[in-house]
Amino acid sequence: MKLIPTTVGLCLTASVLAACGGGGSGGGKDDAEIVDGGTFTMALNADPGNLDPHSSVSSALFSISQLSYDHLFNTNFDDGTIESGLASKWDVKGKTVTATLAEGVTCSDGSELKASDVVANFDYIADPKNESPLLGAFLPAGATSKADDTARTVTITLAAPAPFVLQGLSNIAIVCADGLKDRTALAKTSAGTGPYELTKAEPGNQYTYSIRDGYTWGPDGATTATKGMPDTIVMKIVENESTAANLLLSDGLNGAIVSGTDRKRLDAANLTTYDTATLTGEQWYNQTKGRPTVDPKVRLALTQALDLAELQKVLTGGSGKPATTFAALDPVACPGDSVSGALPKQDVDAAKAVLSAADLPDLTFVYNPASGSGVSAAAELAVEQWKAAGVTVKAKSQNVTAIQETVFGTGNWDIAWLPVNVNSPDQLVPFLSGPSTPDGTNFANITNDDYEAGVQKASAMNGQEGCETWLEAESALVEAADVIPFANSIGKAYRAKATFDYPGQMVPTSIRMLAN
Repeated sequence: MKLIPTTVGLCLTASVLAACGGGGSGGGKDDAEIVDGGTFTMALNADPGNLDPHSSVSSALFSISQLSYDHLFNTNFDDGTIESGLASKWDVKGKTVTATLAEGVTCSDGSELKASDVVANFDYIADPKNESPLLGAFLPAGATSKADDTARTVTITLAAPAPFVLQGLSNIAIVCADGLKDRTALAKTSAGTGPYELTKAEPGNQYTYSIRDGYTWGPDGATTATKGMPDTIVMKIVENESTAANLLLSDGLNGAIVSGTDRKRLDAANLTTYDTATLTGEQWYNQTKGRPTVDPKVRLALTQALDLAELQKVLTGGSGKPATTFAALDPVACPGDSVSGALPKQDVDAAKAVLSAADLPDLTFVYNPASGSGVSAAAELAVEQWKAAGVTVKAKSQNVTAIQETVFGTGNWDIAWLPVNVNSPDQLVPFLSGPSTPDGTNFANITNDDYEAGVQKASAMNGQEGCETWLEAESALVEAADVIPFANSIGKAYRAKATFDYPGQMVPTSIRMLAN
């Protein structure tokens, strides 16, 4: 059984803005002897910046937060069911969620976690003035919470039905009272109930964590007394996959996510892997007033100009598949195909006619090349295909920090390859509708009435009963060329002298150090 916190986020190939999902382990052999203690070093492809777990939905922050913070629930990776986390039991009745905290849970400063501390976390996120991107994505807008410290219960009252509310709450890292008193301190420290505590922050270089004694409430009963767990975890910033691969082969890393062409030499080295499935190709158009791509005819033409099947092959090095749903991470809440039947067919002549008549200026196309040469090669191919259709597109390769600033800050972009990875479709809603930046997370400023009507209808249904409606809503986005998912791939979490589970994020209690 593999238990994970469900995750959401924006990912560029390996990851950019929040978590990428996981698959099964494979490759190589874990036949070395387990050894206790030592230091485990994992590559992180971007610096998370502010370490306050409620400040961002970046995958870098999610990855690092797993070490110091727990969640109310975990997800059974095999079947997607909700399992215990900080909450030992829970109940959902209509618009009311009740959770009872497990006994004996303590914070890194030794204090006991209280129900009122958990509620304070939700209250902070729920307050719009705090501008937490978790509001709407994980905590339903309008939800209110109350605590009973004596009974150790947390009661959440929803403003409207939320079909996957437990999955959403499972993404919220719970900060302890000490951290809640001074949110600014959380930028460079940790204050959680997790198995590790941040002991040294070196922004731009690495973050060092030390194991906590007495931790007994981990996933599936995991404890830090288990043989093989490292005493120290170092999350090292390594933006380039080729560099990460070199470090894996030279004993400079114990783990790294590699999705690109460097996998061939790592596979040849017989390293073990934990395979991670992810949506890697997803094209967005900036629909902010004044941008050329606000015109639906232009968006459709730009899509028709592309050979998406060829782009998918180049992007994934021939190892991927066409995208079929917006929510693609295992365990997928709503399996099916919302993309294939709605995807505009390639028609270069039709694209030429529209783009010529539109008399477009040069368009700005942003992408992140961190996962290897396949991304850059696919971007170059897309630019050539747009050129063949009569439009000049200037590609800008940007690192994680820069591309986040572009789409959430300056807004100076027309086309972006920025996959949003989630496992339940309701988690996508704030990215596909509602307030745009800086007031919300709808960074492409999408307004699609058919999608919003579908969301409203599906949200009133119970969980997977609404899946058909959710998928129909996604199809409306593809038909309008609002968002074009076009490639899925399998990334691999490579493991050297250690074994661990990585179903979207590191599971720290799964780490076992191995002898040489």
